[in-house]
Amino acid sequence: MTDEPSKIIEGIKISKKTMRIVKENIVFAITVKLVVLILTAIGLGSMWEAVFADVGVSILAILNSLRVLKTD
Repeated sequence: MTDEPSKIIEGIKISKKTMRIVKENIVFAITVKLVVLILTAIGLGSMWEAVFADVGVSILAILNSLRVLKTD
């Protein structure tokens, strides 16, 4: 948070890392939810798997997002 132009490069690096992590989280969440949906549709899924697909994946995505805080 300074007026140094050299900080722009660091900001761009952080934003690229953030976007990569966001895309990972989206792909992971959709994949897990689709797998559980398919398993449930063919009769192999349970309520606990649906709960994990919703709450568990959200928690994992939040924990994965914490990687943004560790910038070099």
